[in-house]
Amino acid sequence: MNYRIRHATDDDLAFARHLTCRNMLRYYIDHGLLWQDEAFDAGWRYREHWMILEDETLIGFFSLSEDARALYIRELQIEQPRQGQGAGSWAIDQVIGMAREARRPALRLTVFDNNPAQKLYARKGLRIVGTDECFLRMQLDVSTAVL
Repeated sequence: MNYRIRHATDDDLAFARHLTCRNMLRYYIDHGLLWQDEAFDAGWRYREHWMILEDETLIGFFSLSEDARALYIRELQIEQPRQGQGAGSWAIDQVIGMAREARRPALRLTVFDNNPAQKLYARKGLRIVGTDECFLRMQLDVSTAVL
């Protein structure tokens, strides 16, 4: 598997929105939440986005934000046929490297409590540090070794 990342452009917004809706809509429905394209688009303007490619094929993306306390994964989406093949794990490793390079003390994310991706995050060293309604808040202290 030959993965790489590149900065997203405005041209990547439609791909990212569609992929996120396709991957996440079942969780929104399960929890009685409403998916809104406009909300996704608003977040797109204020975050840093990286597109994930396998060879030259676009297979996913991740979105980040940061403050002095942490680097935050706001989205990590992989196309369903490519899930479970290492791309998500590889992407998390890239983000952990970015957090270390930026000297952020922690990497944080929020995941639906019924999303199996939380198992991947736990394998990568993130631990549950809190809950909010239907979400788990997870964190990796960046000094922790990457698995």
